[in-house]
Amino acid sequence: MFRRTFWFSTGVAAGVWATTKVNRKLRQLTPESVAATAANKALQTGHRIKDRAVGFALDVRDNMARREAELGEALGIGAPVDPELPSPRRLAAIENHNSPKYVEGPTYPTYSYNRNEDH
Repeated sequence: MFRRTFWFSTGVAAGVWATTKVNRKLRQLTPESVAATAANKALQTGHRIKDRAVGFALDVRDNMARREAELGEALGIGAPVDPELPSPRRLAAIENHNSPKYVEGPTYPTYSYNRNEDH
């Protein structure tokens, strides 16, 4: 009798376990569940890509600033002004921007695009 009860309860437990597993898998394969899983994976991937892109942009910005500083030192831009050297051309171009020649604005020839004037 004990043997039959053992095998009966073992069979019931196996049946409950198998039924639970099958129902769980069926719920995972419904269209709503598949769509939700795909959306969650897409969001995770998007966040991961965004984090990598932000890290890359910050690295580029740091390297760009370092390279600009190196070039500035090599060209003498931003260095203390030596009275024996002429002022950098860049400053002269900025100061020249306010001359009356440029304040009025450049004059460009105007052309009429009316095709009826040709005939």
